[in-house]
Amino acid sequence: MGDHGCSGNLPPGFIFSPSDEELILHFLDRKASLLPCQPDIIPDLGLYPQDPWQLEGRALSSENQWYYFSRVMENQATGNGFWKPLDIEEPIFSSSAGKKVGLKKYLVYCIGPEGVETNWMMQEYHLCSSKSSGKSYKRKQKLDCSKWILCRVYQREGSCSRSSNHSDDDGTELSCLDEMFLSMDDLDDISFPN
Repeated sequence: MGDHGCSGNLPPGFIFSPSDEELILHFLDRKASLLPCQPDIIPDLGLYPQDPWQLEGRALSSENQWYYFSRVMENQATGNGFWKPLDIEEPIFSSSAGKKVGLKKYLVYCIGPEGVETNWMMQEYHLCSSKSSGKSYKRKQKLDCSKWILCRVYQREGSCSRSSNHSDDDGTELSCLDEMFLSMDDLDDISFPN
C-alpha cells in the first residue's frame, strides 16, 4: 500500500492532503465544468464502481487514501460486493463566502450478496446544483453538477466490532483480544499451563 501507483505524479516528499472544500472547489468543480485542473493528478475511473483493493495503481494514492473521479451511479455493485450508503451526509461550505458548495456522503464496502460490512469506507463528494449560479462565466451551460463525483476511499481503524459495554470512560478502545477475554463468562474455569 502506501504511496504507489498514480501518486508518481507528485514530486518526492509531497503528500496529497486536501480539505473537503479544496476537493470540491479546486478539483470536482473544474472537472464538472470541463476545465483543466493543474496539476491533473486525480484519474477518472469511469462508470463502474471499484472494489477497494483494485484501486492501487489506478487511483491517486496518498497516506493510505485513494482518490478518483467517477460518474454518479444508482447501482454500486462491484465484482465482489457493493458500496452501501450510510445515510450520513455532511454539507461542505466555502470558507470565504460561507455558502454551501458541496455535499459529502459516506458509504461502507460490503462483501458478498449477504452484505458483510468491511472496514473499507468511501466518501463521495458532490457539487451543489446551485454552485454555478453565482458565476458569470460562459461555462455555465457546460456545468453538470449531477454527473460527476469525487471519491476518497480508505480503511477505517480497528476492524473489530466494538461493544459499547467494554469501552472505558476516557475514550480508549479495547483490542480484539481484550474483547474476546472480556466476553468469556467465567475466567476461573479456564486452566492455564504452569
